[in-house]
Amino acid sequence: MDKIIEKKRFNKKTILTITGVVLFLALVAYGYNLSLSKVYKADADKISVSKVIFGDFEDVVLLNASVVPLTSVIVSSPEGGTVAEIFTENGASVEKGTPLLRIANPNALSSYTSSETSITEQINQLRKLRLDLEQNQRVMSQDMMEIENSLRTATRKYKIDSTLYSKKVITQQEFNISSQDYEYYQGRKRILKDAVKQENQSRVMQLQQIDFSITRMNQSLETIRQNIENMTIKAPVAGRLSSYDPVIGKSYGANEMLGKIDVLQGYKLQASVDEYYVNRVKEGQTANCEFNGKTYQLTVKKVIPEVTAGQFQVELTFEREAPEGLRRGLSMQIKLTLSDNSKSLLLAQGQFFQSTGGSWAFVVKDGKATKRTIKIGRKNYLYYEVLEGLQKDEEVITSSYDQFTQYDIIEIDK
Repeated sequence: MDKIIEKKRFNKKTILTITGVVLFLALVAYGYNLSLSKVYKADADKISVSKVIFGDFEDVVLLNASVVPLTSVIVSSPEGGTVAEIFTENGASVEKGTPLLRIANPNALSSYTSSETSITEQINQLRKLRLDLEQNQRVMSQDMMEIENSLRTATRKYKIDSTLYSKKVITQQEFNISSQDYEYYQGRKRILKDAVKQENQSRVMQLQQIDFSITRMNQSLETIRQNIENMTIKAPVAGRLSSYDPVIGKSYGANEMLGKIDVLQGYKLQASVDEYYVNRVKEGQTANCEFNGKTYQLTVKKVIPEVTAGQFQVELTFEREAPEGLRRGLSMQIKLTLSDNSKSLLLAQGQFFQSTGGSWAFVVKDGKATKRTIKIGRKNYLYYEVLEGLQKDEEVITSSYDQFTQYDIIEIDK
């Protein structure tokens, strides 16, 4: 009798297949879960971890400043042109009025000469007109003298003839002649007197206008001569010449800077500040610096808020006399105080801020770092002020996040 053999439900091949499928699904599930959590593995020696501390926050900023003269005067040429002669060199000490160089500008010189000639001719014409007016006054004065003399003669004869006529010594016709002459010269005197009065009023006004015009023209002449003289550039003040590098034949535009003269009456510091502090740096704030082993106090005297290449400029002066030995261009580090110290949670500065802007950070616990939202306030040259999101003694990755900004968890391999 034949024995019935039962067929197995799973053969070896089927079991292997099922096992492979299960392993594949497990790997897929693990990979999917890993992608959701976005875990990044980092070596401990390639990251920096800092602990949150509680202490005094110094609201200060370190600045690199340069020593510059307290006062500098720009040297420029009112007229453009090319350098014809150079009389001194950069770094030289000069007195006020010392010739520095001569600018040549043939076109401007020709224009000045032509204008000078024209104005001189106009002045000569006005002076001739003045002489004519004065001559006319003299003529009218002479006419008045002659009429007054004739009137005196006619008056005397009229009085004599009046007496003679009353005594019947002379005839009516002879008396009438004397009377007519007397009245004639009286009338001429009145007319000439009115004419002289009007002429004098007109002459006074014309002479005032002539004098005013001549004065203005002389001023124009002086300006022209000064412009010609200004082609020789002279030191406007006494001091030391700097930023001065003319070359024979080099062209300069009108009012273009040729150099500077540093007035040797003290120094100040000029520093560039990160735009992050543009609303916090103000005139009157204090700072300090060290030089030759001594600490010197400074005051912010000027803030130039225009931001260029992410920075703005400030100028600081010494509260007392500047230290001896300072030289233009010397670099110094200064500590600028923005406000008084205060107790705060502090986190060491690091490159993570460039990636997060201080809005979040990776907080380390048990070998793993997780992303957490935080809030950063002020910063100084050592620390950030922590406002929210962190507690004392918690640890934070403060090195650069460039490689793992897209991850939520960082596993730290020791």
